[in-house]
Amino acid sequence: MEERILRFISALRASGVRVSLAESADGLRAVRAAGVGDRNRFRVSLRAALVKERRGLAIFDQLFPVFFDHAAVPSLPDVAGDLSPQEAELLADALGQFSESLRRTIERLLRGESLSDEELERLGRAVGLQQVDDLRYREWIIERMRRALRLREVQEALAGLEEALLRLGMQGVKVRRIRSQIDASQRALEGQLSSYAGQRLAGNMAARPRSNDVQALMARPFDRLSQADMERLRHEVRRLAAALRSTVALRQKHARSGHLDAKATLRANLRYASVPMELRHRDRHLKPKLVVVCDVSASMRQISELMLSLLHALQDQVRKTHAFAFIDRLEYISPDLARGEAHQAVTRVLARMPAGYYNTDLGSSLADFDRRHLALLDSRTTFIVVGDGRNNFNEPRLDLFDKFVRRSRRALWLTPEPRPLWGTGDSDMHRYAERCGAVFVVTNLGELAAAVDRLLAGV
Repeated sequence: MEERILRFISALRASGVRVSLAESADGLRAVRAAGVGDRNRFRVSLRAALVKERRGLAIFDQLFPVFFDHAAVPSLPDVAGDLSPQEAELLADALGQFSESLRRTIERLLRGESLSDEELERLGRAVGLQQVDDLRYREWIIERMRRALRLREVQEALAGLEEALLRLGMQGVKVRRIRSQIDASQRALEGQLSSYAGQRLAGNMAARPRSNDVQALMARPFDRLSQADMERLRHEVRRLAAALRSTVALRQKHARSGHLDAKATLRANLRYASVPMELRHRDRHLKPKLVVVCDVSASMRQISELMLSLLHALQDQVRKTHAFAFIDRLEYISPDLARGEAHQAVTRVLARMPAGYYNTDLGSSLADFDRRHLALLDSRTTFIVVGDGRNNFNEPRLDLFDKFVRRSRRALWLTPEPRPLWGTGDSDMHRYAERCGAVFVVTNLGELAAAVDRLLAGV
């Protein structure tokens, strides 16, 4: 059990839960004190010792049954051994209608046999389990293992087996016992497959190259991020925001003297016969006002969420941020951001959007902004769009975009789309880009953080 707990802790770490060596030791001590007889007490004591952040609870609850449910396949009676010689002969005749491999599988289920460690390893290699390190593919792997063992064919064959046994003269009670035995054995075997696949996937996650290394993770392209990667990046955004906050505050402190005020300088130096011995400056209000419009369609959701997370964490360095999300229509999400983290806000916005198939339509969303929120744009506002510029051949409404650019102090665009792809297919990125003051191509969190730093330096 201790070895399984240590593998479980490794899987938690690989999934982004911070578990120190001291907390690992606490977990082992808690299990020794609470015991493993009461499953719920065991789970609660282990969770209390290992998980110190709210975001780790969901990961713990996902991994716990992988390691501690179906830990052992129950011992089942060998129904075939209880048959009389005549009944065993009838069973053999009934099984003769099936192929050899299917017959062997049914006979094994009748004996209540589980798979050995060697058999599980061979089965895992056959379905490519060694090459997978993401728990999202667990059910897919388990289904491939079921197919390799022909378990679905077993269920399809059982009706024919029952019919054949009754036709050959076996008592109905014995036939039902045989069917019950096969069903129970198959459930136990599937539990064994589920446990093995989950633990092996978690082990693969723990053994893979250090994807939780901060620099490597920040350089990973957005389109290659797993759900676990996003959980780690959400935590990393808070650290990045703290560093950016210090940089922006220092930059504002150095620039606080502002522009030279000629009139105030002349008045202050009258006593020096107007020789400018003392300079006077106009104070500048450096904190910018931002309007951010983010594409939250499937291809853009990760970068938009992280961008909103960064800006939300930097609110003390800006005068005001008005945040919007869109797919084919616009949603005002600043109140959602105020109530929680960016990924929770995006989830709430998606829930408000009507169910159905969406095509990204920035043009329609710009029209929504023009009708309802145009007053937010003025000469002090920086207008920012986060999107790939792909409009699904809808009208891009460049006339409205031009209008917003004229009303704003500056218009910026953040996109993960490489420049060679601008203007290809349904992309209108090249047409929007020529109207912007600056376009930042951001393909990973490192580039996104650098872009946010640069846009805050220039607004």
